[in-house]
Amino acid sequence: MISLAESMSVASPAPAGARRAGDPKGFSLIELIVVLAVMGLVLALIVGYRAPWSSGLSLRGAAAELAAELRLARSQAIAENHPVVLALDLAGHRYRIDDRPPHALPSQLTIALLTINGERRSITAGDIRFNPDGSSTGGRIVLADGARRVAVGVDWLSGRVRIADVR
Repeated sequence: MISLAESMSVASPAPAGARRAGDPKGFSLIELIVVLAVMGLVLALIVGYRAPWSSGLSLRGAAAELAAELRLARSQAIAENHPVVLALDLAGHRYRIDDRPPHALPSQLTIALLTINGERRSITAGDIRFNPDGSSTGGRIVLADGARRVAVGVDWLSGRVRIADVR
């Protein structure tokens, strides 16, 4: 039989820094390599991600931006009581209001301008003029990305700006 003293004996603690067999402290080399490989893969996916380019969104966005600038030109003409011109450069894919810096349009879009002869400076450039009473010379700017077309129209009598899909 085992005596009571033998069964109650307490093992002395291991010295500091010593490891017992089977005591999992730390990571093995294989675990570290697996973690680094997973982190590298996740980092490559994050860095290489680009939002998908949507031609429809780009087309509608460019049309909305152009319409906003046309409305701004009309408001400026009324507020400052003098004519304001939006100049459109079809070849350069840009437009500007009076002497302000030009705004670029996406280069993948095709642009067409319909306006009166007096506002057409050349085959690749033309203007839409807003008068102090809110009226304009009128016109239509058509933006296209191949199959889809969007028209930004300016009413000559009221100067109202509209965006519409062209079929």
